[in-house]
Amino acid sequence: MPQITFLDTYRDIIEFPTISAFDEKWDMTNRPLIDYLATRLSDFGFDISIQNVPGARNKYNMLAKFGSGEGGLLLAGHSDTVPFDEGRWTQDPFVLRQADERLYGLGTCDMKGFFAFILEALQTIPLKQLKKPLYVLATADEETSMAGARFFAQQQLIKPDMAIIGEPTELKAISRHKGHMAHTLTAEGQAGHSSDPARGVNAIEILHQAIGQLLTLKQQLHDQYRDDDFSVPYATLNLGHIHGGDGENRICGHCQLSFDLRPVPALPDEDAIRLIDEALKPVHSHYPGRLSRALMYPTAPAFACRNEHGLVELAEQLTGQPVGSANYATEGPFINQLGCDTLILGPGSIEQAHQPDEFIDLHYVDPTVTLLRNMVKHVCA
Repeated sequence: MPQITFLDTYRDIIEFPTISAFDEKWDMTNRPLIDYLATRLSDFGFDISIQNVPGARNKYNMLAKFGSGEGGLLLAGHSDTVPFDEGRWTQDPFVLRQADERLYGLGTCDMKGFFAFILEALQTIPLKQLKKPLYVLATADEETSMAGARFFAQQQLIKPDMAIIGEPTELKAISRHKGHMAHTLTAEGQAGHSSDPARGVNAIEILHQAIGQLLTLKQQLHDQYRDDDFSVPYATLNLGHIHGGDGENRICGHCQLSFDLRPVPALPDEDAIRLIDEALKPVHSHYPGRLSRALMYPTAPAFACRNEHGLVELAEQLTGQPVGSANYATEGPFINQLGCDTLILGPGSIEQAHQPDEFIDLHYVDPTVTLLRNMVKHVCA
């Protein structure tokens, strides 16, 4: 098998556009990248399975497996990226550029590039000596609905002992993170001429009262759902986007607010939703039938590593750093559903994620490849 250089692999991976977006004009299939990874991994002797993700626009998961038996290690990552800001990049986001000991391109850090590190590590791992299976998983649509990871968890195809999700953590293992849910709150008023407010119902005023209730809930979350393991040590609620009305001389007939909530592990999703609905009850009573709430997409629960097989201690041993926590959400809670110990651990910094001229420092190459080799050795060999 001809050896492909690390930079060539990285270049190939970045050249495949795999944007995930709710807006169909931005959304792209990830199949070409999935086929590339499948080919490269099959060259190492992995058995390949590709699954179409239900409910997604031509999106696919890929599972590669080497070896047989129970347990083993799963190396996982998402194959998609966010859209890029046109006009703010100084280069083509799909062409890898090397400069100042950095690799620039969309997905270099978050997180398609992780697969290049895996492929590089496989060059020197004695796969035929492994006593437990090694898996590589590439998922779809993490940047939007996490549909790929949800579907994979539902299938229950594998039962590894341990799993590593290679999100950019600066090679510091993350054992806990907050969840994420996004809601749309819609107020339906009754339009009319602004000269006679009594002849209409102003949707902005309905939403104004609803916002007041949500801000009270925001303080309640701050006070009652705290967790000092996080740098932002409480559940957060953010009012993100509002739109309503069509003219200053008309009573607003429709107004909509989008907001998100990031619960700590002690606040289950169903409890968070119940708190939202309880907070909005006075507005529902005052304006019957005129206020509705809906999830924008399924929730991503908060995450905590099971650590039933000692993955936390192993990661601390191999990285030389204690595990930490994160305020953002990942596919961790869905990989957890396989019944394995799961950590978020990968090269690059979250500070570069979703940024114009996204990059990863090349100084991560040797430590990451070494970490992956050692992780495979300890878990599978």
